[in-house]
Amino acid sequence: MDISQGETAESHLDALITKRHDQRVKEEGERPAEEMYAESVRRQHERQEREIRAQWYGWHCAQAERHRRTLEALIAHHELEAEKLCEENGNGHKKGEA
Repeated sequence: MDISQGETAESHLDALITKRHDQRVKEEGERPAEEMYAESVRRQHERQEREIRAQWYGWHCAQAERHRRTLEALIAHHELEAEKLCEENGNGHKKGEA
């Protein structure tokens, strides 16, 4: 068996591995897999937190509007009832007075 053929094949493989490694480092940077995974998890958590905050923001705004409509309707109802009572009794109270 010719040892030189094996050494030539090995040097070609080494060159290919080195070339691909250098290309990956150039594109992705020199980071171990654990760091990449941790960064990916961190970004995913940040995205989820932003989505959750946006959902809570929307819920609170909608809830405030629901309360506003309910309270305005209640106020109008009680003002109307008070006005009716004042008219029935001939009481001179005006809106907003006790």
